[in-house]
Formats: sequence, structure tokens, C-alpha cells
Amino acid sequence: DGSIRVLFGSTEMLGTGVNAQRRAVAVHHLDSPWVPAALEQREGRAIRRGNEVAKKYADNKVDVIFYAVEKSLDAYKFGLLHNKQLFINQLKRNNLGSRTIDEGAMDEKSGMNFSEYVAILSGNTDLLEKARLEKKVAALESERQAFVRGKSSSRYKLESILQTVEKNDSLMERISKDMEAFDSRKQTYKDGTLLNLIRIDGLDSNNPQAIGKRLNSIADTERTYGQHKAIGSLYGFTLLVKTETTQKEGLDFVQNRFFVKGEGDILYTYNNGVLANDPKLASLNPLHALDTMPKLLEKYRAENEKVSVDIPVLKGVVEGTWRKEEELASLKSELSALDRKIQLSLKPIEESIGEGADNSMIEEKPEVVIHTVEEKVIPIAIPERLKSAQEAMGNHLVIARPAGRMKIG
Repeated sequence: DGSIRVLFGSTEMLGTGVNAQRRAVAVHHLDSPWVPAALEQREGRAIRRGNEVAKKYADNKVDVIFYAVEKSLDAYKFGLLHNKQLFINQLKRNNLGSRTIDEGAMDEKSGMNFSEYVAILSGNTDLLEKARLEKKVAALESERQAFVRGKSSSRYKLESILQTVEKNDSLMERISKDMEAFDSRKQTYKDGTLLNLIRIDGLDSNNPQAIGKRLNSIADTERTYGQHKAIGSLYGFTLLVKTETTQKEGLDFVQNRFFVKGEGDILYTYNNGVLANDPKLASLNPLHALDTMPKLLEKYRAENEKVSVDIPVLKGVVEGTWRKEEELASLKSELSALDRKIQLSLKPIEESIGEGADNSMIEEKPEVVIHTVEEKVIPIAIPERLKSAQEAMGNHLVIARPAGRMKIG
């Protein structure tokens, strides 16, 4: 209402919720905050609807006055406010010029070190520039480390893919040879159906029913203790059985699985090597296992085609170089030069002598110089108090005097 003519308060105390705009004519910022929102809160106490004095007497305007001290933190903080407000406005208007923004070497949370305080208060911004350069160098080095890690990861992945392709190529070559051998040996009925010429060790019969019963008997009684055991043959390929033990709910379960071993030592299996209970169907298990060779060959071929798509990309990453190496080297060189400049400015005067600086105006500490003077060459009027000393020294007098100023050069 205007009953209080001058109102003092912090941003928090006189911020949101304080309605003092009716007769407000000016806002005085006695310090600069860290975020633009704080300025908006302060100014919003006066620059808002309901200000009768501004509307009637000041063309609907309110004076905003900032107080700042030269060569102090004020200039730096106002610079931060400018950068932050610029970024916020760009974000609100969806016209960001870049994906990142550097607010500077310090802020409200991270603070700053004493060297930066000294730099700003003294008007020397070399230390702040050094902090900015160090931040850029650290960012680039982090980016380079990420590139190196990515390159290493790509190299590992590329090697893994190449090993997979090489392994699959070997498997496909051996499967192809087994298919050729099988095609050259197989026999068929007139209708094209394959003859089941399976031979089981210890069984002198080619009757499918008898063969199936024998295989089921082996499945029930044989124990190979994890090893493959030969039990017969089919079209020149070896029939194998392997006993596998699994645990379930604390109990051991024993199961025999059947395989057909190719000439390239590849094991072919049908129905995961488990026989059917029906003897006739059980006798066909090895023959069906050989029929899986074309599908197995196609499986490895498709896998190679799938993983090979990434090979050119991975090779490009592995053989590539980091494009910002020159920029990092330039920044490091600039940082090193700036650091030398700062170190020289911080050195004591005595340490700077003789390092190329102009020290002609530096006054050295006086030193004592001993002169030996013969009386006949330089007559000296000797005071009475020194005659005894002259007689004792034999016409020689020790004279001590300061060296005065010394010019280095």
C-alpha cells in the first residue's frame, strides 16, 4: 500500500508470494544471483500487474538498478547469468545453436578455488582461462578414451566375428564332404525311399523291428559315463551313444543320446538324440539324423551372412583414427604456454632474476667488498681511532663498503 517506502530482503524472503507491486517504483539489485530465475523473482515484485504508480506516473515502467564492483566476482557472475539466460531462451524457443553449453569454471554448486578468486579480484583472468582450457582438454581426453574403448570393443567384436565365420566355414566344408559321401553311398527303393542299412554291433539282422528293439535296449541299459561309444554304422558313418546325467530336485536322471558321426568328426542327431519308444520309429532315428545335414549346412551359411554384415563397419572403426587429435594437441600446447605464463607471474622476484626478464630496476642486497690499498698509491686520512689498527696491519687498511645497485644484463 506504500506504507513501507523502502523494503529490504533476500530473494527467498521477498520472492514468490510477496505482493508489493502497487506503489513500487524501482528494484535495486544489491548483489547478483547465480540463476536468471532469481532475477525474475526479484523484478517480479514490482514489474507486474497492479502497479498503480508505474501506470499513472512512469509510462508503465519500473526502474531496475544493478550494483556491481569492477574487478570483482560481479562481472563473472553476470557473465554466467548471460550464458544461462541465453541457453534457457534458446531451449524455450527450440532454436539451440549447439548441443552443449559451457557456463564457465564455477557455479553455485561446484564453487571455485582460491586461485580463481585471486585471478578475478586482481583483474588477471589467466587462471580462469586456464580452468576453461583444462575443462576443454579433459572433455576431449574423455572423448578420446571413449573412442579408444569403442575401438577396442570393435576390435574384439571383429575378431570374434571373424573366428565365428572361420569356424562356420570349416563346419560347412566338412558337412559338404559328408553330404557328398552320403549321396554316393545311399540306396533307395524304386519309389525313392531310402533303404535303412543300419548295422548294430552284436546284432546279425537288418530287420527294422529287431534293430529298434536293440537300440531301445541300449538306451535303457548302456552307461558310457559321459563318453561317446560306437555301437554300429550306417552308410559308412559311425553310430554313437552317450550317457548323460542330469540332476533335478536332488535326484540323478540318466539318459542315453544317439549320434551319427560324419567323416569330418561332426555329430549329427535327430530329436536331440532321444529314441522313440516304438521299435520301428527308433530304427529310423540314425537315418533321420543324416537327413539333417542340408538344414545344418544352411544354418551355418545363414549365420555367416548375418554376422558378416557388420564386418565392414567394424573394420572402419578399428582402422579409423580420432579426428580431434590435432585440436587436443593444440589445446594442450596453449594450456602449457598459459601455465608457464602463470608460473612466471607467481614466482618470487629472486627466482625470476636471470631468466630473461628485464631486472635492471631490481636492487640487490648490499654486499661487503674487501679492498687492499697501499698508502703510497691512495693516500687516506686515517682517523686517530684507526691508527693503531693501521700500525698493526702494516700500511694496509681494510675498507668495507656496500656494492650499491647491481645491473643484471
